[in-house]
Amino acid sequence: MLGRSPERLSVPERIALAGKFIALEIYTPQNLAERRIEAIGDTLEECVRTLIARGLKPAGFEFTRLPPPF
Repeated sequence: MLGRSPERLSVPERIALAGKFIALEIYTPQNLAERRIEAIGDTLEECVRTLIARGLKPAGFEFTRLPPPF
């Protein structure tokens, strides 16, 4: 599910991830970031740890809770 847009997740995937935090890179004209999930976690701290472990800077990401599909 990492590397995919939240809008492209299937209904079963959305149900499985509902309530979890996701990290999406913040779009800027310089980076032209796509809305792709770069980290998933039960807590915000878990998302941040995942980004750091991947060598990414958390300050460049927005964090949100993934809602259920309906």
